[in-house]
Amino acid sequence: MDIDGTLTLVPPARLEGYGVRLRAWADTDLAGLVALYDDPEMARWTPVASPFDLDAARRYLAGAREGQAEGRKVQLAITTDGVLPRGEVLLFRSGSDERDLELAYGVGSAHRGQGLAARAVRLTAEYTVREIRPRRVVLCIDAANAASEAVARSCGFRPTDEPPVRRASRHREAVLRTWQLRA
Repeated sequence: MDIDGTLTLVPPARLEGYGVRLRAWADTDLAGLVALYDDPEMARWTPVASPFDLDAARRYLAGAREGQAEGRKVQLAITTDGVLPRGEVLLFRSGSDERDLELAYGVGSAHRGQGLAARAVRLTAEYTVREIRPRRVVLCIDAANAASEAVARSCGFRPTDEPPVRRASRHREAVLRTWQLRA
């Protein structure tokens, strides 16, 4: 935590465990980003562009790099081999309290059902608690997203009694419940 109480996020050099390897996105991943995000389920639950084409992938990667350079967020490809992106895990300052860090995640349709999201979230949450030491690690999940809620539960997150978080998401308002990592 910085002296002013805010968190500056520095990406880990390498993050590996639970059978996943998390790494920074590369220019060579543009087609992989399209394969992951040009999907109706990703469009339903995430704020990414839809349809998600190569131009959208370029903008997305540029935004990820800008956020990382500013110390606001870290976006990592979820891989099992260090090469093929199968999903993504994001870590960013919470909009509710900058002493908190929020995680978000998504797995491509071809890679769902393998426990990748849970393994990546667990690994990232452990890293966050150990290395960054925020006040809290949280997830914000749409109550209708049963798959994401199952991932949250399996990783030790529990819903809080906080009011719902409202976020604009592609011409609609998403209403999200806050989940907190239990210590």
